[in-house]
This record gives sequence, structure tokens and C-alpha cells, in this order.
Amino acid sequence: MKRAILEKMEAWKEKIPRKPLLLRGARQTGKTYLLKAFGASFPKAHYVNFEEDPLVEKVFEQDLKPGRIVKELSFHLNTPIDIQRDLLIFDEIQSAPRALTSLKYFAEEMPGFALCAAGSLLGVHLSPASFPVGKVEEFSMRPMSFQEFLLGIGDQRSFDFIQQLKAGDSIPEVIHAQLWDQLKVYFVVGGLPEVVATYAQNQDNPFVALERVRQRQEGLVIGYLADMAKHSGKENSMHLERLWRQIPSQLAREQGGSAPKFKFKGVVPGMKGFSQMAGAIDWLKKAELILPVNMVTRGQLPFSAYAKENFFKLYLFDVGLLGALSRLPPKTLLDYGYGSYQGYFAENFVAQEFVTAGERELFYWREGTAEVEFLRESNGRVLPIEVKSGWVTKAKSLSVFAAKYRPDYRTIMSAWPPQWDEQNKVHHYPLYLAGRFPLSSPVLATS
Repeated sequence: MKRAILEKMEAWKEKIPRKPLLLRGARQTGKTYLLKAFGASFPKAHYVNFEEDPLVEKVFEQDLKPGRIVKELSFHLNTPIDIQRDLLIFDEIQSAPRALTSLKYFAEEMPGFALCAAGSLLGVHLSPASFPVGKVEEFSMRPMSFQEFLLGIGDQRSFDFIQQLKAGDSIPEVIHAQLWDQLKVYFVVGGLPEVVATYAQNQDNPFVALERVRQRQEGLVIGYLADMAKHSGKENSMHLERLWRQIPSQLAREQGGSAPKFKFKGVVPGMKGFSQMAGAIDWLKKAELILPVNMVTRGQLPFSAYAKENFFKLYLFDVGLLGALSRLPPKTLLDYGYGSYQGYFAENFVAQEFVTAGERELFYWREGTAEVEFLRESNGRVLPIEVKSGWVTKAKSLSVFAAKYRPDYRTIMSAWPPQWDEQNKVHHYPLYLAGRFPLSSPVLATS
């Protein structure tokens, strides 16, 4: 499946000298598949998986000299490794901390060698001493964006249309209806590559496709919970599971307006405040299974200066899993008939699209009773964004923000086609364009 990050990897390949490339992200986001696909562009690719083959970790015990390591790996893999032309892949590198540390020495002593590593739970497993700070080029692997999903299911025309849009463009009603229908499917399927592939292989029969999608998602949920148990200890994993499963019900806690601030009371018996739950939240954040959105109390830069540590919203890293954990039937999502809950799906989707597009931190604004779902910075400008799940686009809080901070323009994302009201400085984006915000040049090519 075509992934935007592949273009960044191709650009890395052309660099000489180059640092080792480290691909990080939650499990099941497609890291292994992508690395193997990338390997096809080299004369030869050599693959090592430290989780499947723990014996290979012994290669790194003696010392971390790249020359010796490559020689012993050649012997272990029973094939010569050409350091001038070949690609070497270290997968599940979190299982071999010394292998991760060795990337520092590959960067210093073999700067022309193409070495890629991938790992999940890197932030959870490894101490700062193990990490080769400044010696690797890091890319973060997220679930497939809506645009990548369109490519993954073979909807090239919709993908191309979105890619060619510019600020000020309109969208014909028939195309908008098609994209809106695909967005509702994405709300069910999400962006985990195996789930997208399941849908793509069965989409001629939508009922069967979505039933199999949900079965696959439920299996993945069990896998993520197993990871929590394996890597955090029995007691901690119970806290992690309760917190992770609480996110959908907390999002649905209020029946109007935007998603509520996360409340700690009642999540884990006997644990009431942020200080007691901070460890579990930090674990899920490092595992990249949640998307925190921090509250700021002023609409000014830098956002971090006005953020409050213990006030935030939590979304799931994949909107498809939000439906699975919420036990919402796929048909209910497709009918768009799940009441106020659809607003939280829309916000979760927008948060996911922003992060996939490269936003490292997400923020929302609140002063008094006024609240705006997202604040973005672009070329030194503060851009407020209000998210509406349907066709009602009254945005009182957005008007309050505009009156106080006078942004260049404010944005409402909803079910409507784009509208560009320059006189009142209001831009209307359909939700499915969240990944292109603010509209600019294309981010993913198909050539």
C-alpha cells in the first residue's frame, strides 16, 4: 500500500553520507511491510527481526564495532552483505537495546551504509542511555491517513481530486457526496494497514467486508492489551487497560459540544488524580496508542507556554479502533445515526489526521465557557479550528476567540463542501480535507 512516508525514505536513500534511519510507531501501523517494500529498491535487502530471532542479539554482546557486526550478521544470515549497495533492516529493535545503541557507531564509522531500523514501544522499553541521540534520522509511522486509505482501497480518482485542491476551490456536489461516503467508511475501518487490506479485499460485498473489518479490529485490540500485560507488569497492565478502554466512554460522557476534558476519578479504583494516573498515561503516549490534546488558556504563541499539564483530552490513535472499543455496529456508523457521539468521532479523526500530517503536539483552547477544539500554528500565525460532525455550523466559541485574538482567519470543519468567506475571515473545510489543512501543495505523490 502506498504510504506518504515512503517518499521521505526515498529521499533518505539518496543522501550520502546518511545516518541510520529509525522508523518508530505503534504495532500494526505497517512498519515491517514498508521496510520490506523499501528494500525492493536496493540490489539486495537483508532482514533481521530481534523479536523472532533472539539469538541474533548475541552478535552485539562482544562490542559495537560495525565492521565485526556486519561480518557476523553475514554469517548468521548465510549471505554476503555489500555495505556499498545493500540495505540492512533491523526490525523490532526495541527487543535488542545494544543493537539500537550500535546505530550511533554505524553513523560514525559507516556513514554511507544503508541501515534501517524499526521498533514499537521504543519509548517504553529504552532508557535515554540506550538511545543514539543525534545519530539517527527518525520517522514516525502512524495509521494510514484518509488519503492513504483511498489509495489502499483503489479509489485513485478521489485521491487525485483531493491532491489537486487549492484554497479557494469548490467541490461539485456529486464528488463531495462520494468523498463523504468514503469518509464514513473510514470511520469504521480506520487506518491500520491490515484492517484496510481486509476491507479492500472484500469491498465488493460491503456487509461482509465490514463484519470482517470489525473481527480484525477486535483481534488487534486483544493484541494491544497483550502488549500492555507483557511489557508493563500485571498490576500496571490492568491500569493501562482500564484507562485505554475508558477513552470512548469519556468522549461520550457529555451529550453536547466538544469532547470533554479527561477525568481521572473512577478510571482505576483508588486512583483519583493526575499525579496517580500520570504513569499510565505516559506509557500509552510513549506506546503511541493515544493522542493527547493539551488545553491552553490563551490563543497566543508559543502554545506550550499556556498549556496546563493536568488538563487535556485523550483520543485513540486510530478512529477505527474507537468504533471497535465503543462496540458501535458498522451500520450505525455508516448511517451516521449515532447522535452526539458522531461529534467525538469527527474530533478523533481530525486529531489523527493532524498528527499523521506531521503535527507533534495538539492543543485546544479554553477560556471561561468558550472552547475551540484545535489550535494550529502556521508560519507564525495562530489558526483556530472548530469541528462539527454534521451540517450545523454555528460556532459561538470560535467567534469569541476571533474577537479576542483576531486571527488571520478561522476554520470550521463539517459535513459541508468548502466555502471561503474572505469578508468575514471564515474558511469552511469538509472533514475529509483535515489532512490537507491548511490547503497547500500536495503531500503524497503516486508516481
